[in-house]
Amino acid sequence: MNIQIQHLYELAQRPERRIVGLMSGTSMDGLDVALCHIKGFGPQTDVSLTHFETVPYSDDLKAEIRKVFAKKEIDFQHLCLLNAWIGQLHGQMVTDCLRHWNLSASDVDLVASHGQTVFHAPKSQHKLDQFPNATLQIGDGDHVAVTTGIITLSDFRQKHIAKGGEGAPLAVYGDYFIFSKKDENRLMLNMGGIANFTYLPGNLDANEVFTTDTGPGNTLIDAFTRQLFNKPYDADGRIAASGTVNQDLVQMLKKDSFFKAPFPKTTGPEVFNPDYVDQALQRSQTGKDLTPEDLIATLTRFSAETIAEAVQTVIKPGESYVVYRSGGGMHNPVLTGSIQELLPDCRFANTDELGISGDAKEAILFAVLANEAVAGGFTSFGNRQGVPTVSMGKVSFPN
Repeated sequence: MNIQIQHLYELAQRPERRIVGLMSGTSMDGLDVALCHIKGFGPQTDVSLTHFETVPYSDDLKAEIRKVFAKKEIDFQHLCLLNAWIGQLHGQMVTDCLRHWNLSASDVDLVASHGQTVFHAPKSQHKLDQFPNATLQIGDGDHVAVTTGIITLSDFRQKHIAKGGEGAPLAVYGDYFIFSKKDENRLMLNMGGIANFTYLPGNLDANEVFTTDTGPGNTLIDAFTRQLFNKPYDADGRIAASGTVNQDLVQMLKKDSFFKAPFPKTTGPEVFNPDYVDQALQRSQTGKDLTPEDLIATLTRFSAETIAEAVQTVIKPGESYVVYRSGGGMHNPVLTGSIQELLPDCRFANTDELGISGDAKEAILFAVLANEAVAGGFTSFGNRQGVPTVSMGKVSFPN
């Protein structure tokens, strides 16, 4: 037997594994690096977060990614170069974090690398009958493995698509294993660039569990905060709080067909981008009446309303629900306050209350997916479209 396959086999037999989960979202703030201690698998999964750090992306790195990010026409040589370069950079970021934590590669069993999404194209968006759902994440797993010296699992989204899903959101699998609780209906709301939630019924029935995107989280707020205020994001919602919401524009922004599509569904900055907002401003004839602060306030309300309206479709009369927040949007009190105002019958908390950092949650979930790929059993999520029962992740050996 190949010695590396034998090592992977031995890892799968252990009762617990040390896995570094990596996540960089569409907001491109940086790379989330989460070292997790994971016992068991499936519904018996037990996760503890040992170390966590967000390694910020430099302005130069963000600029290089934006040359290909969410664009139909790009320089393919640049994309090719980025795939290897980002893999090496992510690997070096992991190595640097381990050194900072006084650890070495031998202290880690696996790396779970999401990569950097540069284009997301579900069939509902591209509308080309002869082509399937598609998505592309760069930052090649072989380069991560060779740079770190650690077995790496990567490219998780392709198997989801191959089995009939849209490649996103993938949170349903990890959320069900580590957050489900008997007799408590939970909604795990993640507010990154795009917002999504996982529905976890209190009856623990995996056939009812699903994850769906709701529309923009921070992506439009961040884009116009950069454009109008030369800041990376609206810290603490201060800009939004100083503006006035234009409800006519909110209603125009909500007219995209995505919001009427059934769950589960996915989207991205390919749809919800500055051009989308500019078109809504023209159609609603509100552009001349808005200050920059008003626009940020309106985009924040747009995210809040579309999140709340998506959640409302799940809520059943007479039942109680807890919404657990994660992602960068949980730090924006204007966004979170509006969502709570629109969902007065729900209790709200951050995932930190459950022992999982809301900032680290997405990286942790990919560590859980890697754990399932290596050591997991079989958990059926039924035969529903968009929620395939599937094991995800491609293996890259360091040697």
